[in-house]
Amino acid sequence: MHEDLLTIGAFAARARLSAKALRLYDRLGLLAPAYVDESSGYRYYRAAQVERARLVALLRQLDMPLARIAGVAGAEGAEAARLLDAYWADVEARVAGQRTLAEYLRGRLSGRSDEMYGKFAVETVDVPARVVITESRHTLADELPAWIGAALGRLETAAQECGGVAAAPFVVYHAEVSMESDGPAQACVPVADEAAARAWAGRQGRGRETGVRVEPAARLAYVRITKAQVAHPQILAAFEAVEEWLGREGLEPAGPCREIYFADWAAAGPEDPVCDVAFPVRSR
Repeated sequence: MHEDLLTIGAFAARARLSAKALRLYDRLGLLAPAYVDESSGYRYYRAAQVERARLVALLRQLDMPLARIAGVAGAEGAEAARLLDAYWADVEARVAGQRTLAEYLRGRLSGRSDEMYGKFAVETVDVPARVVITESRHTLADELPAWIGAALGRLETAAQECGGVAAAPFVVYHAEVSMESDGPAQACVPVADEAAARAWAGRQGRGRETGVRVEPAARLAYVRITKAQVAHPQILAAFEAVEEWLGREGLEPAGPCREIYFADWAAAGPEDPVCDVAFPVRSR
């Protein structure tokens, strides 16, 4: 055995960590001993590993996932700092979302639901039957915004083969989408030519769940929201405002809820109206 190796106890003292923590880091694949005695099972470390051991300990205090800890600890200089910055930006975004959700829940729990719903003006509109090309996916809430943008973009491109886009694109929720429930959701683009749409659908492979169907004529109850309000959980209050209005008006949902995107998302500012949150409705 090399003389420059340190016992786990000596190394733990230098790294200001416990032997238990070092054994855990080894088990997690974050810091392996330099040498393990086959007969005794004793672990030995090199003094040069002290810095990595301390770094791993500090990163774990940030609740960083193991894979990202390995990436930061294995990088050098500016790259390691960049990886840390990327992780912390994700943390701050998550905390900001949780803060907003907590405020939303505080309003519900304190009986201020009517105040929240009062911010939305519910209207109704009759829409005709439409042919729509579709793309469906089971997705959790954190993946939903990126998928909506990508799916509607693919369908709008495909609509050029189907007589063009005939009305505002929309997303239908056939079941709840949250961090625990994965829908499914269905992106829909109305098109002008049903025969061409069915031909397009027939040419699609099975890589994505694409299709074509006729969306029946319906009366929609909806509220119009801004780009900022589309974010979770603000959008939940919009859906609940419509549901609360339906109860007062003696109506009930006649189909799954939906989001109708009528504006140029990329060009819109935070306070610009971009989306209608809607339910098909009927009398009770």
